[in-house]
Amino acid sequence: MTKVITYGTYDLFHEGHYRLLQRAKQLGDYLIVGVTTEEYDRTRGKLNVIDSLMTRIDNVKKTGFADEIIIEESTGQKFRDIQKYQIDIFTVGSDWTGQFDYLKDYCEVVYLERTKNISSTMLRTRNKRIQRIGIIGTGRIAERFIPEAKLVSGVSVQGVFNPHQESARRFAKKWEIDAYEKLEEFYEMVDAVYVASPHDTHYGYIKSAIDHGKHVLCEKPMVLERSQAEELFNYAKSKDLVLVEGIKTAYCPGFANLLGVACSGMIGSVRDIEACFTKLEDLESRELTDIKCGGSFTELGSYVMLPVIKLLGREYEQLVFQTVKDEKGLDIFTKAFFKYPNGMATATCGLGVKAEGRLMIAGTKGYIVAEAPWWKTKYFEVHFEDPGKVEKFSDCFLGDGLRYEISDFLSMINGSSKNEFKLTRGESIAMAGIIEGFLKENRYCENMGS
Repeated sequence: MTKVITYGTYDLFHEGHYRLLQRAKQLGDYLIVGVTTEEYDRTRGKLNVIDSLMTRIDNVKKTGFADEIIIEESTGQKFRDIQKYQIDIFTVGSDWTGQFDYLKDYCEVVYLERTKNISSTMLRTRNKRIQRIGIIGTGRIAERFIPEAKLVSGVSVQGVFNPHQESARRFAKKWEIDAYEKLEEFYEMVDAVYVASPHDTHYGYIKSAIDHGKHVLCEKPMVLERSQAEELFNYAKSKDLVLVEGIKTAYCPGFANLLGVACSGMIGSVRDIEACFTKLEDLESRELTDIKCGGSFTELGSYVMLPVIKLLGREYEQLVFQTVKDEKGLDIFTKAFFKYPNGMATATCGLGVKAEGRLMIAGTKGYIVAEAPWWKTKYFEVHFEDPGKVEKFSDCFLGDGLRYEISDFLSMINGSSKNEFKLTRGESIAMAGIIEGFLKENRYCENMGS
């Protein structure tokens, strides 16, 4: 007898689940299916699981393919189960290709081709729709999006569009999705769009997506002008569509906790913020070769402005920029100085100068410090006048962190407004206005309008 084992969450049971189990069964004589618990899913970073464990087990049972169903509830269980049940073949979907090769020493490992274009569940008792997401752009951030999206239950990445068709085809082949040559055909196949194209194309793609009735999650900076941000948010609202700017820090649990502590009174009233994010970028990268909209502030400014705007607000009295530029006129290091009626802030970012990248929030009773990379907030401390008194806080930040914004985006599409406070429309509009002012002052990004 050839024994086969596979594992999954099987939330919102759909055609892709059914086909994978069907093909897993065809690999041998006896199929064992491991269904993960909600607790284990959370520890491995899967978000937004909707169905209960018993419902998911029942849906697997109804297919008739499983000879035995077990519960997966801990790291390392796959290895133990393979030995315990004397497994001959371990199999999962091809979107996990390579990640379970370590099991090849104990059994055969088979990656089954995933089912493309999943659009709905197979549950007749519910009218649940899996949100089909299409990606515009094929750069580094788009590469990170797909692995993160598969860890959010209720979404399926359907395809990609890039006017550079060869790039789109390579991307689609790698991630086993469809590439579309025409934007109209792309929109027909999706419910929502993730815009990960160059900055100055965001406005056009967002407006086009809203024209076609699609929800939009757009990479930062969403747009480069305040008036564009106002227009697009109002347009999305008029169409009853969701538009979200994807500054991942805003959605991560640790940063939300940090803001909560800062506003709790523990450090008193906030009087000063110092936020710094720098990295040494390849000189041939888009960020350092795009004369129109490249540079450190367009690339990293959204991160360092975020805690300033969240804690001190949008009504600053004065804003001054100081920059170090390269020979092309692009800023490689920028400091933005904010003056408020009762406080001040410095937002520092760099692509060609490396500095200590930390976040410090000073108050009338103490201060918060989060060391780099604070934009992936996992740990921060609260210090007081007494140096021996230190409060320590820690939270999870899993993977690249995009799963948190994708999960909140999905919740908003499904009608929940409970997470909109994490990055409000007004805050996104304010940051677009600050970037616009910076670019006008530095004169290398003119005529940005639609």
